[in-house]
Amino acid sequence: MNDSYGAFTPAELRMLRSLKNPHGIQRLLDDQPYHLADTASSPRRVLRENTSHCFEGALFAAAALRMNGYPPLIIDLEAEHDTDHVIAVYKQHGHWGAIAKSNYTGCRYREPVYRTLRELAMSYFEVYFNLRRERTLRTFSHPVNLARFDRLDWMTTDQPLWFVAEYLFTIRHFALLKRGMGKRLHRLDDRSFRAGCLGRAEK
Repeated sequence: MNDSYGAFTPAELRMLRSLKNPHGIQRLLDDQPYHLADTASSPRRVLRENTSHCFEGALFAAAALRMNGYPPLIIDLEAEHDTDHVIAVYKQHGHWGAIAKSNYTGCRYREPVYRTLRELAMSYFEVYFNLRRERTLRTFSHPVNLARFDRLDWMTTDQPLWFVAEYLFTIRHFALLKRGMGKRLHRLDDRSFRAGCLGRAEK
């Protein structure tokens, strides 16, 4: 067993492995309350406190994927006039899927049916919007294997994981839209906006 796994207690490992697969991990995240605090908690703290937001949920999902035999991969989705979104990604039978925590209905789980990460990222385009009803998703990153941060105990530390967020700002991102497309986009209709905000946590 990789030494990096050993920082989890036996009880924590049993809990993470009981999730079994990506959909089980997503169900746990869906059951957690979404919080709006400006925090960057480790997967251990998310498990202990039973609450997370987008960034923390993605890191938790990556750790849980790792405990169930997948590499701990995340990608960063960058937006214009909006906040970025971080998702954990996994591959099954040659196709990509995603696990995510979001304050918006459509920016969460994706089944592993996408042939490329660009296809996967584009699946979030229509449901990625701000409160001005603008579709805001613009770029996506290559997957980041969080094992690169094992020396910093990213899975179990009580210190905030801002170093992961800072790293995401430094890596290359790839455009999803051609030049000029963003200026021609229409605002979201009222019904789609209300559906996307269903259950949204607010300050």
